[in-house]
Amino acid sequence: MGRKTFESFSKPLPNRTHIVITRQQNYKAAEGVIVVNSLEAAIEAAKQDENPFIIGGGEIYKQALEVVDTIEFTRVHHNFEGDTFFPVINETTWEETNRDEHKKDDLHKFDFSFITYKRR
Repeated sequence: MGRKTFESFSKPLPNRTHIVITRQQNYKAAEGVIVVNSLEAAIEAAKQDENPFIIGGGEIYKQALEVVDTIEFTRVHHNFEGDTFFPVINETTWEETNRDEHKKDDLHKFDFSFITYKRR
């Protein structure tokens, strides 16, 4: 994940390896967090993980689209104000292979979908 995404967490998420990508050469993160300076270095650091995920932000997603073969996408069916967005998914490159629709309920304020895309 990018540095700004990491800093949006109040603390590292439990039971996960955290690899933070930053341009800052002397960036200090919480104990146990791996800090690297490129997506390529993050991928190398994640090689021991059986199922690594790239979780943002926008620039990291944009770079990662060139090297990943699966996108696990959560679409929240609501318009939000924001300054960071997932890149447009090019349907000539990506094929939707699964979609699970969920209606808002006591735990979820908005309808949402889990969508899986595979590289064509």
